[in-house]
Amino acid sequence: MAKRLAGATAAMTTATVSEMEERHPWFRELDAEHRSWVGVVARAGIDGFVTWFADPDPQSPTTTDIFGAAPRALTRKITLSQTVELVRTTIDVVEAQIDEVAPRGDRPVLHAAIVGYSREVAFAAAEIYARAAELRGAWDARLEALVVDAVLRGETDETVLSRASTLGWRASGGVVVVVGPAPESEAGQAVDSVRRTAATAGLDMLGAVQGDRLVVVLGGAALTTPDFARQVVSRFVDCFGDGPVVIGPPVEHLMDAAASTREAFSGFRAAPAWPEAPRPVESSDLLPERALSGDGHARRALARDLYDPLVGAGGGLLDTLVTFLDQGLQVEAAARALFVHANTVRYRLRRIHEVTGYSPTDPRDGYALRLALTLGRLRH
Repeated sequence: MAKRLAGATAAMTTATVSEMEERHPWFRELDAEHRSWVGVVARAGIDGFVTWFADPDPQSPTTTDIFGAAPRALTRKITLSQTVELVRTTIDVVEAQIDEVAPRGDRPVLHAAIVGYSREVAFAAAEIYARAAELRGAWDARLEALVVDAVLRGETDETVLSRASTLGWRASGGVVVVVGPAPESEAGQAVDSVRRTAATAGLDMLGAVQGDRLVVVLGGAALTTPDFARQVVSRFVDCFGDGPVVIGPPVEHLMDAAASTREAFSGFRAAPAWPEAPRPVESSDLLPERALSGDGHARRALARDLYDPLVGAGGGLLDTLVTFLDQGLQVEAAARALFVHANTVRYRLRRIHEVTGYSPTDPRDGYALRLALTLGRLRH
């Protein structure tokens, strides 16, 4: 019986390839080289079954060599589900051929043997694809870490953009860098969880663990919308370890991400000075702590964005702010010191809020305004 099967293997292989072309349109679209490799694999599988069945005392069939002849690139050309379809087609053809060449009494045994053999082939295929996926995943993780490192160092050139594109980065506008403590364990799972959340929000994402920090780069036009970045980061903030999570300001392109990185890292270093800060917190909300920790950009931002507008606005706003702060945030006391009505002070406080975006009556904002006054005066 085994000799009869061995003599029919060539015909089985030819019939199998023809059936593949008939059943699967995607197989017909493969180039000649890849169709040829599929035929080689099919022939190896059929020969392997015949050899195993011919053994007087067959044990579990050995299927590890079936896919050995095919190049590794074949796993990138044909998916696992397509491979399963090809295995199923091969089994159908072999069973049909058996019914033609084998005596009726031998057919049940052969069909049962094919079922066991095909199961082992399927397991071997799954193992090969799983191994390939692990290799691709490890390579992608290393490549992603290199891209993130280049972005953080401000070395984003066309090569880095090309590598980011390979990793699925498509965003052409709106980039935000997020920095927080790395999780104590399963950092890879944390990055994958962040990636899923970002994808749900319609954002591109690059992420890597650098020492004790988890760095996430988000991309998407929606990030330029106020508060959108904070809303998205709030969804995956638990993926970080314990400690502050700081969001840098949005920039227009991945090549400009170094500016967002600088502020995010500055805020991350200064965040311990504000234990009550929300989580996540924007780097701009940490301007006072960043200025005191030695960040020159933060010092200039406070003077430029808070002190200078008050000087330019006139109307006694600067004097009112100084007096209000000196009087312990008391409207009536400030009015007496300025010799004006209390309602005038209230009006000017509202104007200060409109001009700077900071409310003098809020303790946190008042702290930033006080520091901005000091820095603005030192600059002149």
